[in-house]
Amino acid sequence: MPNEFTFCPVILSGGSGTRLWPLSRRTYPKQLLPLIGGGSLLQQTAQRLARLPNSSDPIVIANDDHRFLIRQQLTEIGVTPSPLILEPVGRNTAPAVALACHAALQRAADPILGIFPSDHHIANDAAFQSAVATAIQGASAGYIVTFSITPTRPETGYGYIRHGDPVSDLPGVETVAAFVEKPDAVTAQRYLDTGNYGWNSGMFMFRASVMLKALEAFAPDVLTHSQAALANASLDLGFTRLDAAAFAASPSIAIDVAVMEKTDQAATVAADMGWSDLGSWEALHGFADKDSNGNALQGKVQLRDTRNSYFRSDDGRLLTGIGVEDMIVVSTADAVLVAPLARAGEVKDLVSDLSALNAPEADLHRKVSRPWGTYQDIDRDDGFRAKRIVVHPGGRLSLQRHRQRSEHWVVVKGTAHVTIDGVETVLTRNQSTYVSIGATHRLENKSNEPLHLIEVQVGDYVEENDIERLDDVYGRTT
Repeated sequence: MPNEFTFCPVILSGGSGTRLWPLSRRTYPKQLLPLIGGGSLLQQTAQRLARLPNSSDPIVIANDDHRFLIRQQLTEIGVTPSPLILEPVGRNTAPAVALACHAALQRAADPILGIFPSDHHIANDAAFQSAVATAIQGASAGYIVTFSITPTRPETGYGYIRHGDPVSDLPGVETVAAFVEKPDAVTAQRYLDTGNYGWNSGMFMFRASVMLKALEAFAPDVLTHSQAALANASLDLGFTRLDAAAFAASPSIAIDVAVMEKTDQAATVAADMGWSDLGSWEALHGFADKDSNGNALQGKVQLRDTRNSYFRSDDGRLLTGIGVEDMIVVSTADAVLVAPLARAGEVKDLVSDLSALNAPEADLHRKVSRPWGTYQDIDRDDGFRAKRIVVHPGGRLSLQRHRQRSEHWVVVKGTAHVTIDGVETVLTRNQSTYVSIGATHRLENKSNEPLHLIEVQVGDYVEENDIERLDDVYGRTT
């Protein structure tokens, strides 16, 4: 019999975050980045939820591509997802909410769920906890509660909630009169002036049974396919892998459209908690600490006569500026963004342009994460490629071979256990080895310290897809 608990937090971590390119990319999106304060946005979200009274281990619903990064980041802060559900394809928030309800019902008879995106910033933790406590009361009474953020400016980038009447016997809970699409500037100002509108935060609270009945009434296909995807799921290295075909068959639809705009059980709690979805560089500039001239600075930056700008050096290089106003300048190891703050919303379109050109920088950082560690290109040309490889303590690369390249490894820090054609050797600093074309090989770090080595590949073809995996502890085949 599952144990009873008052509240089950759910973290949604399936986004790609291209609006904060070049820092956020498809393979390493913004929820995994330390943008404000300590830790990544995902870690901050998990810690914020862990501080709630009567909270349980979170259900985490994530993009399959990010599974090892998400588990690593949560492990670092002592949070254990229960479970960590992997979406084989993106299907927006309604299928994710349905999955969360079914997963939570495996742990309790009819828990209250809280749905929280992993990439939001909340500055006022006390106000957040107070709003959650009020929303739990509304959810206990059978409402599907959303959080309406008290607006501080005529924002055109958010949808709005028009507040209805107060709910009797539930202080702080109001009915929802209407969900309103993103307005133009004039309409947004009118919403701000009336004082009866709030920003739609995308956070929700409800009983599992209430949401499942609503999905059955308004989005039965979502409910059916999500239930089948979880019922036929498999466990893989601690991850819950959904039935891919069943989940892909679900309509791709937001919970706002699928349920909230149709149900008569929608309620809202107004909250002034210093919230932002950090959906653009302009939004990040608004929340970042600033100097006396309104500049938000990260990394090595030196400015003269510069105002109201966002400068970030993420690769150690020195950024300088003279006479700059209202601009974004972001530097990473392989890309630089320069844009007016007012046009920050166009960054997503720029990434689409890069993707159309098949530019790898659209999706990949120069430093690429793997479940065993990271690698970073340091040089390449026709016929060769050089990488810096870092293997985490306990990390173990797949047993593999290459058809079109040889590899030279030089250990620069740590201890490497190397297996080539069945023969294992141990290499320490300033020692090297050679892997010939076609040789089966594996690299391991059995120590408690990171292993650093330089790899030089030589061959007619030195791309990542020249890997034949023969055995992999992380379950990868490609």
